[in-house]
Amino acid sequence: MEFKVLAIGDVVGNPGMERVRRKLRQMKRNTGADFVVVNGENASVVGITPDQAEDILDAGADVITLGNHSFGKREIVNYLEDTSRVLRPANLAPQAPGRGWDVYETRAGDVAVIDLIGRCNMDYTPDNPFLLVEKLVKNISARIILVEMHAEATSEKLAMGYMLDGRVSAVWGTHTHVPTADTRVLPKGTGYVTDLGMTGPRDSVLGIRPELSIARFRGDLTERYRWAEGPAKMEGVLFTLDTATGKCLKVQRVDESD
Repeated sequence: MEFKVLAIGDVVGNPGMERVRRKLRQMKRNTGADFVVVNGENASVVGITPDQAEDILDAGADVITLGNHSFGKREIVNYLEDTSRVLRPANLAPQAPGRGWDVYETRAGDVAVIDLIGRCNMDYTPDNPFLLVEKLVKNISARIILVEMHAEATSEKLAMGYMLDGRVSAVWGTHTHVPTADTRVLPKGTGYVTDLGMTGPRDSVLGIRPELSIARFRGDLTERYRWAEGPAKMEGVLFTLDTATGKCLKVQRVDESD
C-alpha cells in the first residue's frame, strides 16, 4: 500500500499564512496526501504564534516543524509544552521548551517525525544533529520515519540524507527558502530533497521586501524586516512511500502560485 507525505516549505508572513489557509487543503486533495508536514517558523517572519500554529493545523497540516526562529515569539513557549503537533529542533539544548520528535497514528500505522537543525554557517551551536539522530532512529520502532534538516549548507543536508539512506523513509531540507531541483530516491530507498522552498510572497528575497535585503547587503542603515506584498506561492515536495517497507517509491515537486 502506498502512503503519501506532503512536505510544505517555510511559511513566511501574512501572505504565506493566507496561502496556507486558502490552498493547503486543496493541495492535499489534489496530491492525495495522507500526511502533511509544514515548516511554520517564519509565520511571523521571525517566529510563530499559537494562533498561527492553530491556523496551519486547521488548514490541513498534521505536524508543524520549526527551526532557528523557534522561539522568536515567546508566547509560543507554553504552547510548545502543551502540544505534540509542533516540533522544534531535537538537537537544541535539553532545557529548551517543547519536543523535537514524536510519533503519530495514521492509516498506515505509526509515523515518526524528527526535526533537526544544522550547525554549518548558523548563528549558534546546538548539539551535533548527526550523532543525535542516530540515537533517535535506533530507538524508534515506526516503519515510516520522516526527518527534516533545517540548515544553511547544502552539504550538511546532503550528508544527512546519505547517512540516513535506507534507515528512514524521507529526508528534506528547509531554511534557505529556495526550491532545489534534486528530488530523488537515494540508493537504499530514502526520499530526499535539499530544500522544499517557501510559502509566501513570490516577488521577494526569501519572503522579505527586496529593498530591505538590498539595504542590508549594501551596508546601509537597516530597518526591521517586513514581508513583501503581491502574488504568493506555496512550494513543497510529495513523497510516495511503501507502507510495507517504509521505503520511498517516488519524489515529486508540487507548487501552487498566483
